[in-house]
Amino acid sequence: MSECAHTAELPVPAPAALTGTCAECDAGGTHPVHLRLCLTCGHVGCCDSSPMRHASAHFAETGHPVMRSFEPGENWRWCFVDGSIV
Repeated sequence: MSECAHTAELPVPAPAALTGTCAECDAGGTHPVHLRLCLTCGHVGCCDSSPMRHASAHFAETGHPVMRSFEPGENWRWCFVDGSIV
């Protein structure tokens, strides 16, 4: 893992959804493969292996650059801008 400029001053948001699921998937009747947590606002979305790719859509809509895995036992982060694990 490497550091990027986008992680320097990230807030530590609480997850927007504490249900352990992607709200957009729930609303659309699809099922997430894995969940991702936006480290800017706490939005929980599904990964790119999921049918609707809501975490990537959240980045495209908001520009929030870094998310982390929201899966038990995983602690990695991904920077959309740099396209790398940070």
